[in-house]
Amino acid sequence: MSDTYSVEVRITPRQGILDPEGETIARALENLGYAGVNSVRAGRLVRMEVDAASADGARSMVEKMCEELIANPVIEDYEVLVHEGEPVG
Repeated sequence: MSDTYSVEVRITPRQGILDPEGETIARALENLGYAGVNSVRAGRLVRMEVDAASADGARSMVEKMCEELIANPVIEDYEVLVHEGEPVG
C-alpha cells in the first residue's frame, strides 16, 4: 500500500557558480536603499505529490528524479523536503 506525500525540492546554484539572477537582485535591493544585503543566491522551488510506501521512499524517489532531471548536479545543489505527518489524500 502506498500513500501520497507532499514534497518540495529547493534548488540553488552551487557555491562558486555564478548567479547572475542573485547578483541582479542584490544590486536592485541596494538601489532601493536596502543596506546590508551582502549576498543573494536565487534558486527555484519545485513542489510535487508522490505516491510511496513511506516518507523515506518518497525522499529516495525524488532524489533520484533530481539527479536524472530536475536539478543539474554539476552546477546546482538541491534539498528534498518531505512533509511528514499526514500524507496527502
